[in-house]
Amino acid sequence: MSSISDPPRSTDEAEDVPELPASARGFDRWRYAGVFLLLFLFGTETFLVSPLLPTIADSVRTSEAAAASSVTAYVLVYAVAAPFLGLLSDRLGRRRTLLVGTLLFVLSNAAAALSTGLTLLVVSRAVAGLAAAAAGPAIWAHIAETAPEAVRGRALGLGMALFSLGQVIGVPLGGFLAGLAGWRSAFWALAIGTAAAVPLLLRQVGAAAAPAPAARVGAVRAILAGWADPTLRRALLVNTVFNTANLGAYTFLGALLVQRFDLSVEALGLVGVLVGAGSMTGSLLGGRLGDRARTAGRSDLPLLPLWGLLLAVGIAVAAEAPGLVLALAGVTVWFVASGGFVTDQQTLAGTIAPELRATSSAWLTSTMYAGTGVGAWAVGTFGDVADGTLLVGAGLALVAALGGLAVSLGLRRAAATAAPTSPGA
Repeated sequence: MSSISDPPRSTDEAEDVPELPASARGFDRWRYAGVFLLLFLFGTETFLVSPLLPTIADSVRTSEAAAASSVTAYVLVYAVAAPFLGLLSDRLGRRRTLLVGTLLFVLSNAAAALSTGLTLLVVSRAVAGLAAAAAGPAIWAHIAETAPEAVRGRALGLGMALFSLGQVIGVPLGGFLAGLAGWRSAFWALAIGTAAAVPLLLRQVGAAAAPAPAARVGAVRAILAGWADPTLRRALLVNTVFNTANLGAYTFLGALLVQRFDLSVEALGLVGVLVGAGSMTGSLLGGRLGDRARTAGRSDLPLLPLWGLLLAVGIAVAAEAPGLVLALAGVTVWFVASGGFVTDQQTLAGTIAPELRATSSAWLTSTMYAGTGVGAWAVGTFGDVADGTLLVGAGLALVAALGGLAVSLGLRRAAATAAPTSPGA
C-alpha cells in the first residue's frame, strides 16, 4: 500500500500503481509545503510591481510607462520560454528543473532589489519570468503525478488557491513592507522566502527516472505534442478563448469601476483583494467538485461548461449592474469561475497525457497570456470600456462554455470507446 507521505515515485512508476483504498485517499498537505510556498511567492511576484510602479519609476528615474516594461518582460519571457522548459522538466525530471528555477528566482529578485536603473530592473524581471517558467510547470506536474487520483483535483486546487493567496496577502504585505523600508525590501523578502523553500524542495521532491529512449522524439515535435492530442488541443483552444474573455476584460476592470462608480485608488486595491479571494474560492471548489465527479465515474470534466457560463454572468453583472454592491458580486462570481476553470484545466493537463504533464501545463500558461493580450486589445478598441467588457468578455465567455462542453463530450466519447466490452456482447 502506498500513500502521499511515501517517498515520491517516478512518473513511470506512478502510472502503474493501483488505485488507493478509501482509507489512503487523503493527502498530506505538508508533503507539498515547498512547492506550495513557491506558488504563493510566484503569485506575489506576478502582481507585486503594479502597486509599486510609481515608487519604482521615481527611484530609477524613469517614467511609469517605461518602468511597466519590467512587467512586460516577466510575462513575455514566461509565455515564450514555458513550453521549452516544460519539455526539460518532462525529460530531465521535476527536481532538477524546480531547483534551477528556484535558484534563478532567488537571484532575479536579489538583482531587482539591487537595481539602480531601468536596464537591470527589466533584465532581472525577465530572469524572474524565466525562473517561473522553469519551476511553474514542474510544480503542477509534480503535484499531478504524486497526489492520489481521488484527490488530485483537490491538491491542484489548493496549489492554485495559494497562488491566488499571493495576491490577497502577499501583495499587500509587499506594499506594506515597501512603505516601511522602501520598494527594494519587497524584492529582498521574495528572495529570502524563495531561498527558504530550497531545503523543503530537496527533501520533498525526489528525482524521477528518465523517460524511456523510445519516448525521446525531437524537441520541436515533443513541444508541439500536446497540440497533436485532440483532447489537449481542444482544451488549449478553450483556454485561449476563456482567458481572452477573463483576463482580457480584467485588464480594464479598474477603469470600468472608476468609470461606473468613481472608485478611489484605495478602493480599487480592496477590489484586488476581492479578486484574489474569489480565485481562491473557485480553485478550492473546483478541485473538490472535480474529485467528486471523477469518484462518481464522471471523468469528462463536466464542470468546464459551467465555469464558462458563470464567467459570462459575472462579467455581464460587473459591467451592467445598477449598483456597486451588485457589480462587486459580479466580480466575485467572475473570479470564482476563473479559479475553478484553471484548476480543472490543470487537472486535465496532469491526467490526459502523463508523459507531457509539464509541457501541457506550460502551454496552458502560454495560451493564457496570449488570450490576455488579445482580449486586452479587443476591449481597448471600444470607445466605452463597459461596452467592450460586456461584448468581448461575456460574449467570448459563452464561446468558451460551448468549447468546454465540446471538451467534456470528447472525453466522454473517448471513455466510452476505451471501456472494455462485456463478455456477452
